[in-house]
Amino acid sequence: MLEERESFVKTTAAVAFAKEQPLTIVEIDLDEPRANEVRIRMVASGVCHTDAIVRDQWYPTPLPAVLGHEGAGVVDAVGSAVTKVVVGDHVLLSFDHCGECGNCASGLPSYCTNFFGANFGGRRADGSSGFSHNGEQISSHFFGQSSFSQFANVSANSVVKVSKTAPLEILAPLGCGIQTGAGAVLNSLNPPAGSSIVIFGAGAVGLSGLLAAVIAGCTTIIAVDVHDSRLAFARELGATHTINASTQDAVAEIKEITGAGAQFALETTGVPAVFSNMTYSLAVRGHAVVVGAAALGTNANFDIGSLLPMGITVTMVVEGDSVPSTFVPQLVDLYERGLFPFDKLTKQYPFAEINQAFDDSAAGLTLKPIVVF
Repeated sequence: MLEERESFVKTTAAVAFAKEQPLTIVEIDLDEPRANEVRIRMVASGVCHTDAIVRDQWYPTPLPAVLGHEGAGVVDAVGSAVTKVVVGDHVLLSFDHCGECGNCASGLPSYCTNFFGANFGGRRADGSSGFSHNGEQISSHFFGQSSFSQFANVSANSVVKVSKTAPLEILAPLGCGIQTGAGAVLNSLNPPAGSSIVIFGAGAVGLSGLLAAVIAGCTTIIAVDVHDSRLAFARELGATHTINASTQDAVAEIKEITGAGAQFALETTGVPAVFSNMTYSLAVRGHAVVVGAAALGTNANFDIGSLLPMGITVTMVVEGDSVPSTFVPQLVDLYERGLFPFDKLTKQYPFAEINQAFDDSAAGLTLKPIVVF
């Protein structure tokens, strides 16, 4: 049971009560923001694959939990130690990080030494939760935010201030999925103009990376997927070549297109066989980044003997190697200038239809769902 503590406000939230079950929309209690927290009135939240795999317990965030980690909203209250925003500011929400460890201090907050605990632990550092239901604590602070709630107490380190004219219901997904794909290309790979890149997986993350490859000036952009409709869409967004891996030998096709293999690659699926194909599709000294989430314990087989002489680099990348406070505003600017049309990937749903958004995403009917409060 909850200990006696400060007052609560009521909020409506979508709660994951059980593994692999639909979310349930209920009224829950939210406590007052702590010194380093900001209470946000959510306007919208993206729905991400990570929300689904945590709901299904690939990652061990304790259930019941309020998930959601691509929030966008308006500051409703601030804790006593918060100076970066004031009541009424419009904000986008991203991942949490301590801001003090060596990696955070070096400009690498996505590799915060407490990243897993801060983003997946479901509790504050002192073990408390901001949410409760029928007197019992519910996991909160998912990615520092738990944005599937009309109001939430958010870690100040998750908050990125944006213009009050910014369309929050469009920009919400920038906090994770879109940032991950675009950042993996622009921050991690940083391909020079005129280079070749192959994108494995034409979902929201992969297509965000594709849009970033267009911005970077890549002249050979290959999209690989198993759905012809997604590959056709990839062409519309700037892919120069597409490969259906269910009917074509992806590695052979990539070698045919590029002559010697791709200089760069982005793997977004988390599928072991796709990971292996990625390594074999690279040119000598090629560089690939992996962002696709897989269940803990997933292994991929590849031939060290064949790959060692290639001198390739494979980098595991979290959140697009992004510093959200600077990278998210850059993406907003690119979007507003018409250079990063990620909104073409999105579809909006009323918050009451959040489970339909999950289902449509899983079925491939919607690339990037956004629920609007």
